[in-house]
Amino acid sequence: MIGISKLYCGTVEASDPIRYGRKSKDLPAHLLQFSSDKKPVVVWNITRECNLNCIHCYAKAVHHSNEKELTTQEGFALLDDLAEFGAPVILFSGGEPTVRPDLTELANYAVGKGMRAVISSNGTLIDKKMADELKKVGVSYVGISLDGLEEVNDHFRGMNGAFKMALQGIDNCREAGIKVGLRFTINQSNKSEVPGIFNLMEEKEIERICFYHLVYSGRGSDLIDQDLSHEETRKMVDLIIDATKDMYDRGKVKEVLTVDNHADGPYLYLRMLREKNPRASEVLKLLKMNGGNSSGNGIGCVSWDGEVYADQFWREHSLGNILKRPFSQIWSDKTDPFITKLKDKKIYVKGRCSDCKWLDVCAGNFRARGESVSGDIWGEDPACYLTDEEIGIG
Repeated sequence: MIGISKLYCGTVEASDPIRYGRKSKDLPAHLLQFSSDKKPVVVWNITRECNLNCIHCYAKAVHHSNEKELTTQEGFALLDDLAEFGAPVILFSGGEPTVRPDLTELANYAVGKGMRAVISSNGTLIDKKMADELKKVGVSYVGISLDGLEEVNDHFRGMNGAFKMALQGIDNCREAGIKVGLRFTINQSNKSEVPGIFNLMEEKEIERICFYHLVYSGRGSDLIDQDLSHEETRKMVDLIIDATKDMYDRGKVKEVLTVDNHADGPYLYLRMLREKNPRASEVLKLLKMNGGNSSGNGIGCVSWDGEVYADQFWREHSLGNILKRPFSQIWSDKTDPFITKLKDKKIYVKGRCSDCKWLDVCAGNFRARGESVSGDIWGEDPACYLTDEEIGIG
């Protein structure tokens, strides 16, 4: 994640995470990306079932799944292990996590173990009762996916009315006192929707938004030709930066992040240098603390059947299954060469990535995208839009 508002608008200084010792267990949520120990934020896809049919779903969610899911008791055992291991956040995802009847029970258990419980949802099923229950059990954040305004979003979701239902879910969460954010996956079909999404944030007083770059996995593998060109990506990142700064200057302080393309970090820094922004050196310090792509290190995934992955998008390589070994043992297994390499990807990446002067800031970008195009786990990320000159090889 690249915190556009944190970095460009100066809502976070390098001294802020240092003040907490940069340990995951001590950092507030908005500073976790700057931790030094990189205890994993764990995405748990608690179900594959979903009431929608999103065309870019990385999990290939289905309306009715016959696949075995971890039971409530198996979930408790997972949460016990994660809490003892020091995982600071458990993100309940799916499919659609709200279709699982024990969601609030699991979230309550996680909070009781000292973890932050957050949810990634399409928002359509969060009625007032559910919102109140989520608040009661201690859910601190709900990220709701919108990929455009009404017509475009409903096309992506495969259901008419999904946009209005999601807005109601947002309202219900806010009325219950739960922090709400948006999740937006950028592609050719919705790139013109971004200004309207910023307007919606202001209208609904939504505090946070994550703009995801497209990852070619799951049903998203069929959308490679829908990804933005490098030049379009540059313009989109500039648009996001400009819109964030405009809100900030008008006293509308929102948390804006871009996700899944760590080239955004150097790009932002180089822009600040061109603008002679006095905070440029401060931003570079924070980017180095962030460390770039953290798949298999600072973020991990447990699937509905207990399989462990380096992140929620990269499902070609299982690291193990928690029904056979606890997550903590799988994650810390120094005898597994693949897991060991994931902890320091910078040594193994190839192509432009291996010679890039921003490797310490980016860590080779997104491995799932690199492998999906080249077939090589360590192949360069085709979505890196920095020029050869910008990365120091021109």
